[in-house]
Amino acid sequence: GGFHTEYSGMRFALFFLAEYANMIVVSSVATTLFLGGWLRPFPNVSALSFLDYIPSWGWFVIKSFLFLYVFIWIRATLPRYRYDQLMRLGWKVLIPLAIANLVVTGIVRLALM
Repeated sequence: GGFHTEYSGMRFALFFLAEYANMIVVSSVATTLFLGGWLRPFPNVSALSFLDYIPSWGWFVIKSFLFLYVFIWIRATLPRYRYDQLMRLGWKVLIPLAIANLVVTGIVRLALM
């Protein structure tokens, strides 16, 4: 749907290829930043020492696929917003929340001084 209706054949395939390549890159970066990258989970728990047999690149791939699975799951579950709906959400909900967050953070910071 959307702007994809104007494309067919190779252009359509390249749009989808670029979209999935972007999801793979974002999953890899998120794995590196938030899930410990190539390190195994819970390294200090001796009961899980058998996990050392999985190589570092294996952990990275497993964690990246986990993020990719969540991406595809959320994308398939939630409806897409139109551009005007996104703008309304941003202006009427997200910006006031950000300003309130800024004000509350400033008040708490001043109160703790």
